[in-house]
Amino acid sequence: MPSSSWPRLAATLALSAGAAISALAADAKPPIFVLNSLDADISVVDPVTFKQVRRIPTGKEPHHLYLTPDEKSLVVANALGDSLTFVNPATAEVQRVLRGISDPYHLRFSPDMKWFVTAANRLDHVALYRWQPQNQAEPLQLVKRIPAPKTPSHLYIDSKSTTLYVSLQDSDELLAIDLATQAPRWKTPVGKMPADIYLAPDDKHLLVGLTGGSEVEVYDVSGAAPKLVKRIATGDGAHSFRAWGDKRHVLVSNRAGNSISKIDLQSLSVVDRYPAPSGPDDMELLGDGRTLLVTSRWAGKLTMIDTTTHKIVRQVKVGKSPHGVWTLDHMPRQ
Repeated sequence: MPSSSWPRLAATLALSAGAAISALAADAKPPIFVLNSLDADISVVDPVTFKQVRRIPTGKEPHHLYLTPDEKSLVVANALGDSLTFVNPATAEVQRVLRGISDPYHLRFSPDMKWFVTAANRLDHVALYRWQPQNQAEPLQLVKRIPAPKTPSHLYIDSKSTTLYVSLQDSDELLAIDLATQAPRWKTPVGKMPADIYLAPDDKHLLVGLTGGSEVEVYDVSGAAPKLVKRIATGDGAHSFRAWGDKRHVLVSNRAGNSISKIDLQSLSVVDRYPAPSGPDDMELLGDGRTLLVTSRWAGKLTMIDTTTHKIVRQVKVGKSPHGVWTLDHMPRQ
């Protein structure tokens, strides 16, 4: 080959290598994130090898994490650290830390991303913030703290970004708040120790997991006052929800029953059940529609379940008291 051809060949090979690297990057699966409440950090799990590859420090006693509706940030609520940690869900790099957020236990963005809400579990209030991303110094503007006794636990916001629902764990109640007026709409008694709540895609049926019992209560919240529709027997310690992604089914983890129940939102009945060891808590359903991830809180592990065979495929050791689990490779959250 003439020596004059070498530069051209080298350039061609470099372009090919660059294209190959870009293709590999595009095909790379995003990491899986597991929040370790008692270790104050996040485990980053490789989705191919299913091994923990690193830890990301957070603030003190983080309890929940949430993927923003635009999927650009994974937000961790550090309750005792009075802070929020924002992580890039694609690269696992910390984007920013917002301090001065009073006791953020649970958290939610409204679907339109105009509102950000936290439940101050220890302080018995719900904090409403306006989200202003253009303000780099203070993107969260506190609008109001609303009393929510006793022990606000989990939050949910309807698809129209108009109503906030709050479970009150230690008073066994459910609270609805109008986001436009920041005023309570109603409060109603529910079963023992309500935890996670889930609003069906029609914004009509609100499901409440009763961690102090063995069932899920369903309320019709389409009118001026909520109406109890049904109690669905699931398993001991019904706790956390995860939509199946077909707008018809939702999963609930039964923490004390070591199982996960699949609920049909049309018949309001359990249609399937999966084994889930060691205190199953939060869940993630991968984009293949069959792989279910659940944090086994009492064992300090992340568990992978094949929902077609109903078998546990593998587990990976993470940190102490693993709570939330999220990844970009997921089924829709409705």
